[in-house]
Amino acid sequence: MADSLLPENLRDRAGWAADLAAAFAALRLPQSPENLCAAIAIIAQESSFQADPPVAGLSRIVWQELEKRREKYAVPKVVLDLALLKSSPDGSTYKARIDALRTENQMNVLYTDMISELPGGKTLFSGYNPVRTGGPMQVSVDFAEEHVRKQPYPYPRRDSVRDEVFSRRGGLYFGIAVLLDYPTSYGQMIYRFADFNAGRYSSRNAAFQEAVARLGGQSLVLDGDLLRYQGGAPAAAASDTQRAVLALAPRLRLSEAEIERGLRLEKTFAFEQSALYQRLYALADASSGERKPREILPRIELKSPKISRRLTTEWFARRVDGRYRGCLERYQVGRPT
Repeated sequence: MADSLLPENLRDRAGWAADLAAAFAALRLPQSPENLCAAIAIIAQESSFQADPPVAGLSRIVWQELEKRREKYAVPKVVLDLALLKSSPDGSTYKARIDALRTENQMNVLYTDMISELPGGKTLFSGYNPVRTGGPMQVSVDFAEEHVRKQPYPYPRRDSVRDEVFSRRGGLYFGIAVLLDYPTSYGQMIYRFADFNAGRYSSRNAAFQEAVARLGGQSLVLDGDLLRYQGGAPAAAASDTQRAVLALAPRLRLSEAEIERGLRLEKTFAFEQSALYQRLYALADASSGERKPREILPRIELKSPKISRRLTTEWFARRVDGRYRGCLERYQVGRPT
């Protein structure tokens, strides 16, 4: 089915279809028109079906980040300049390779070479890369590395998970996992598109924030983050949302500890079964006389070295949703009658 839904003029259409089918099979996800069109819409938006998409101004991005690292470690500029004039494994100097950068994978290989070949390379560059997403669906390398810790990678691995993200097969596998391999109560695919951009359950959590704000009569940023995080774990300092929920504790008939336990479920489907979630919405629905939305598009402005204009998560989700609906229309037209 994937072959019939892909763009007609796509180069190596059969290869794309095969890698899509393999990813769905490995993740044990149904290859329904809706699921396939959702993945195809993300690919079209993020890379225009390029396994290693070019990034505008990539050379400039790398030079800026190198300067920040040089200043952080107090490396004299002349020392770094001389190091970058050294011949690299492909025969050209590192400076020449930086100036010629066009794609994320080229940069990935460049950083690998600089870490292993340049004096002080491990100190300056190890574990650091200015672009942390890649491949045809622009997947986070951090997500991919976490995913393989929980679930075996289905293909023969290259040197690293990062290398797999920049490949077509790996980029599709991890991208489809981000998009579809988690349960939701969403009524429309557009909210998964927003989550793909902003993080899982961001659309549900943004709606929760809106309900909290209305009950408390205050303003909250509807970004889908209920807690503050530091190093991947909830921070000691309370977020604005957490403080707003705690102010509602008497009306919710929940203790501070019960509220914190509920909020810590924010990145899971189980949050919806928590006493906090259910009591909050029971109160919100009763107060307004109508059922409040359980999902909305988060209000987030996108920031990245690769973004050169003002974009938002809502813009992204609606843009992808338009592609998704176009794909479903093509499926309906192509169906036998």
